[in-house]
Amino acid sequence: MSAAATLSERASVVLLEAEEQVGYHSSGRSATMLHYALGNPLVRALTLASRQFIESPPERFSETPLGHTRPTLVHAREEELPALNALAAAIAPFAKLERVGEKEILDLCPVLRVGRQGAVAALVDRNAIKLDSDALLQGFARTLRHNGGDVMTGARVQALNREKGAWTAVTERGDRFSAPVVVNAAGSWADKIAQLGGVSPIGLQPKRRTIITFDGPEGVDVSAWPFVKTVGEELYFAPESGRLFASPMDEEPSEPTDAQPDDYEVALAADRVERRTTIEVRRIVHKWAGLRTFAPDRKPVAGFAPDTEGFFWLAGQGGSGLQTSPAMAAIAASLIVDAPWPIADVKKDDLTPRRYVRQTA
Repeated sequence: MSAAATLSERASVVLLEAEEQVGYHSSGRSATMLHYALGNPLVRALTLASRQFIESPPERFSETPLGHTRPTLVHAREEELPALNALAAAIAPFAKLERVGEKEILDLCPVLRVGRQGAVAALVDRNAIKLDSDALLQGFARTLRHNGGDVMTGARVQALNREKGAWTAVTERGDRFSAPVVVNAAGSWADKIAQLGGVSPIGLQPKRRTIITFDGPEGVDVSAWPFVKTVGEELYFAPESGRLFASPMDEEPSEPTDAQPDDYEVALAADRVERRTTIEVRRIVHKWAGLRTFAPDRKPVAGFAPDTEGFFWLAGQGGSGLQTSPAMAAIAASLIVDAPWPIADVKKDDLTPRRYVRQTA
């Protein structure tokens, strides 16, 4: 949606959405945080480049803010301190961090276990942002329509062919759409879409992530608590609509599908909450799962396929799609309409699909 909106400033754009509503899969099931404890240097650079748009969107983009400040607290046990030090060094070029001890940890999140078998140090980013995914998504949709573009829902593509310099997509309902360039932004289905068009897949791997919601401690207002994450890929939790949500940060390989929570990961989430905090998860109010799709090197992909003309890859965001969407959209538009490169700290070769697909002789 972000790419379609940005492209619509320079081109005629129609977005084909397979589902009956936009954002049904990953975008609607995200933890929706903009922070830098996620991903690799490329993802962090794209996140930083997107921040200005999030904080100061274009006029009339959205009637509500695209997010609000929520601190991120990344904590470590004694044996995890080397990992915390390494993470601090990795994030330092992108965000201002505070190093805090047990007292400050409890001031921010009084239920975390500290001391022996608990957290002894943490990193705090007080300028992380809790994103409003719907405001972001609808803002891009509004921009697209304002520029004369269109969003076709329930338009699942079943055939994709290139002939006489144009791509033609045929939906399951029999509708046909033709254009010189097709942007493959199909998330977990992106390799499938490529294969429909006879384009070599790049080896994308969808991975399931599970989230549960549950009540916080009785009588305690949790709304001001930070987004809390272990330094390793074990657990995160945060306030959500008067309750708490948590994920065991699972990455279970999956086929592209409407992801559903697995009982084991649901139980694992509750168990890890109880091990890392003093909270007893008495009842799971809600549970869901979503797919986060990674390229083989866990870096996003943006660029024209080397083996087929007019086929543009925009995939592999791996859970960072919301927080990098403005930058990734600007990059896609730059490459497609031959506009100036928008981000000095990111190189085209960092994102090109050529790193996966050998060009035919």
